[in-house]
Amino acid sequence: MDEVRRTLDAYESDADAYVEKYLDASVAARYGDAFFDELDGDRILDVGCGPGPDLETFAERGYDATGLDLTPAFLGAARDQVPDAALARADMRRLPFEAGSFDGVWSSASLLHVPRADAAAALREFRRVLDRDGVAFVSVKRGETPGSDPNGRHFEYYRERELRELLADAGLDPVRIETERNWVSAVVEKTSI
Repeated sequence: MDEVRRTLDAYESDADAYVEKYLDASVAARYGDAFFDELDGDRILDVGCGPGPDLETFAERGYDATGLDLTPAFLGAARDQVPDAALARADMRRLPFEAGSFDGVWSSASLLHVPRADAAAALREFRRVLDRDGVAFVSVKRGETPGSDPNGRHFEYYRERELRELLADAGLDPVRIETERNWVSAVVEKTSI
């Protein structure tokens, strides 16, 4: 079984506990200012939206946000949290949107579940769905060795240099990149390829 399937199974097996844990954990509310400062437009794709805490923040700020996740229970919770948000069940490695559909892509603690071999493809998908002047926020766990937690969720860990290289390979240029505690976060823009 691949890492994404194992991670999805882990989230589905105890979805209520994960919903409760993450429902009020809006990263956008606490750390989104750099992303909002660079964003020119109101269409945001929240990749790996989980139960919707960031979607709720985007809605409260007046953005037209779409949530995407693979876990049906998370999408149900996101629907309860933000009833008017558009939601899609899909894999970030194959986004079901046309090129240039969004002004911003938000990926908080979701790319880290994608195997490293597929991470550049996922980031290229982020780039593809961004409008010409689009920006993205990407956060991953900081570290060196991939692994799984006791529940079976897969995690890829990155050093700042590795994330920079991965972003560059996908045609994304960091406007701002920060390493804080166990996280590496970047606000990026499309490069002209």
